[in-house]
Amino acid sequence: MYKLLIRWIVFSIAVVFTMLFLFRNRLPFGGGNSSFASEPRNEITRIIFSEQGKELSLEKKGDNWLIDGKSEARKSGILFILRVLQEIKIKSPVSDDLFKSEITGKGIEPVKIRVFENRKLIKSFLVYKTTSNSYGNIMKMKERSKPFIVYVPGYDGNIGSAFTLNELFWQPYTVFNLLPSEIESVKLENLSDTSSSFLITVKNHRFTLSDLNMEIAGWDSTLVTRYLSYFARIPFEKWALEMGEEEKRLVELRQPVYRISVTSTEGKLYVLTLWEKMKEGAGATEKDSDRLLGDGHKAARSFYHALLRY
Repeated sequence: MYKLLIRWIVFSIAVVFTMLFLFRNRLPFGGGNSSFASEPRNEITRIIFSEQGKELSLEKKGDNWLIDGKSEARKSGILFILRVLQEIKIKSPVSDDLFKSEITGKGIEPVKIRVFENRKLIKSFLVYKTTSNSYGNIMKMKERSKPFIVYVPGYDGNIGSAFTLNELFWQPYTVFNLLPSEIESVKLENLSDTSSSFLITVKNHRFTLSDLNMEIAGWDSTLVTRYLSYFARIPFEKWALEMGEEEKRLVELRQPVYRISVTSTEGKLYVLTLWEKMKEGAGATEKDSDRLLGDGHKAARSFYHALLRY
């Protein structure tokens, strides 16, 4: 009897330890459901976004990250997505009724995320972007897994927006990126006061300044040189990705306030058209004194953004 009791105690302890080992990573909702954060041994080196047959990759090459192996990605965007991937935690579970009404009922398709360290897949999950919560997402590990709202501790913003295949989101926020030696001409049109418009041309290292009609004399060449140097990096605040097509059309119908046209020494034309921007908020009627809306064209390519005034 004594030996039998000892065996029962040993067996019970073994069962308890086995259960603890098997389920230590499965709390509170089960390991296959709740472990969204990526945990690389050293570092994440590749992220693949897939949605409705389309795919976009961000991959580390040396010290830089490349978009689809071609153009360099925006550093702040990479730092943000890496933080999200490594720090995301569950905020709350999502009921079946809420998932049906906010996701299934609205036909929202997920973005599939795959995270790699070199060639090793270390995490994959599905992101359903939604406005039903301030974090902009409902996530699942797999299609049949339990859905959750996921967030990053210490960050109250929309993390769902970071899971996008829009290449513009990952590109550097730069309007102009030309050295003075790469510029052939710069034309600034002040469309509300045409007398303030001007044209700078460069030929054989000699500057010419005109008011669009005739050459101006007595100007300071050092100021012109400094002005051209600004085009080495003119950034903008953000893409206006939330702007709908109808809203864009209404902006284009308004009279712009400025237009900047830059011709490079290679013959490429860059045009930036700027409109006044209203302050954000429902029914806002006050003009934003710090920002303008811009529509930039380079070889017939268009983009919209809120541009910081200089």
